[in-house]
Amino acid sequence: MSFRLSSLAGFSAVFLVAGGIAVTQAQAVVPQSTSAVDTNETGLAMQGYDAVAYFTDGKPVKGKPDFKAEHDGATYYFASADHLQKFTANPAAYLPQYGGFCAMGAAIGRKVEGDPTIWKVVDQKLYLNFNPDVAVRWNKDIPGNVAKADGNWPDIRNKTPKELE
Repeated sequence: MSFRLSSLAGFSAVFLVAGGIAVTQAQAVVPQSTSAVDTNETGLAMQGYDAVAYFTDGKPVKGKPDFKAEHDGATYYFASADHLQKFTANPAAYLPQYGGFCAMGAAIGRKVEGDPTIWKVVDQKLYLNFNPDVAVRWNKDIPGNVAKADGNWPDIRNKTPKELE
């Protein structure tokens, strides 16, 4: 069963403080959604950015509705037919970790929106973070934060952000 996340649900900002980080819960994360993929209200993942471009172009690139694929209940856009083909041939190679939610959020046991312009590829895996300040903290101990996030993700992936507050 999949749920859509709403980007303008009118939720007020909630501050999450853990591990010395204060982040604002992004409005795209619906407090009652159990979705394991960070999408907007139409089911678009990664705010329309091309998941393949991080690996081929080394930067975030906006995708186009003409080149789209559905995967695990989410829609992904791509900048070209080539990127679409690469994704459909092997989605796991390109999908952001933790469903595109903030990697540092997952490390502290929270589901917070990941910003596709705040990213890092580590060991051929794409990680998104909430904002530049959170990314600075993530970058201070990437292996440790990956280990924490990997450990937390099975327990939080199908919970609502509200349950994790």
